[in-house]
Amino acid sequence: MSCLYGGIPLTTGRRGGTPEQARAYRQAGHDDALRFARCLGLGDDYKNDLRAKKDVIDPSGDAHSVKSGKVKWQIFLYSRSRFETDDGFQALNGIGSLLIHCIDTFPPRFEDYKGNERASKERLRTPMRELKDRLQRKALLRAFLMKSIFNGGEVNYLTVRDEGKFHVHRSEDVVQVLADAFTVENSRAARKGDPPEQKVIFKYQGRNVAELEMRNDSKTHYGEVRFNMLKRPCMTLFREYRPSPFQESQNYNDEVVVYGRACRTFGNWEK
Repeated sequence: MSCLYGGIPLTTGRRGGTPEQARAYRQAGHDDALRFARCLGLGDDYKNDLRAKKDVIDPSGDAHSVKSGKVKWQIFLYSRSRFETDDGFQALNGIGSLLIHCIDTFPPRFEDYKGNERASKERLRTPMRELKDRLQRKALLRAFLMKSIFNGGEVNYLTVRDEGKFHVHRSEDVVQVLADAFTVENSRAARKGDPPEQKVIFKYQGRNVAELEMRNDSKTHYGEVRFNMLKRPCMTLFREYRPSPFQESQNYNDEVVVYGRACRTFGNWEK
């Protein structure tokens, strides 16, 4: 069945730098979540919980994180207080404390940072190296991905709008494939003379798929940790990595395709 509706413009793209662009980005994401909800036969009042990444609750009660965006998905953008109070991050064998350490390498005031950016970036190298070392451990990487993308398992599916369809993946399959495929490295210097090791980079076949970094480019989001995933490399990984549960797929309807374990769990509205 077709789920086109109402002539709503569903433009998607990366998060912009102005408040207007940010609002447009959020609205595009909301529009895509609404479109997916309608594909499942839900009304305009579908349930969601943005804090817990639950963009759509399907008729079985399972939660979906719905991603669109043409370039990047922002998995999280958290301040110090989130890592201090979230038991899930604190339980990740020191990952939560290391993320706080990254934030604390920068002075409390944005103006002080802008007065001496190099000093903060040099201090950042130590916790970023330690994060890289720890996330090279596959078991810890899986736990970090489950917490970051699916809020520790509270969300059941990653549903991606791509090339006119919604692609539905079980959380367990996503974490398995990403953790198996990723190599974890630190970033190199962006320009000659810049400090290296400013990010943790997650790669597949030598190509960046995800990046964990400090966001210090604006006063609004100063001192926050951002975890981004690049859409096209991620979708390529999902389709090409072998062996993969995503080799199994089936159409739910004209606009929804399900993969792997989702073929047996999605659409089971009677459970």
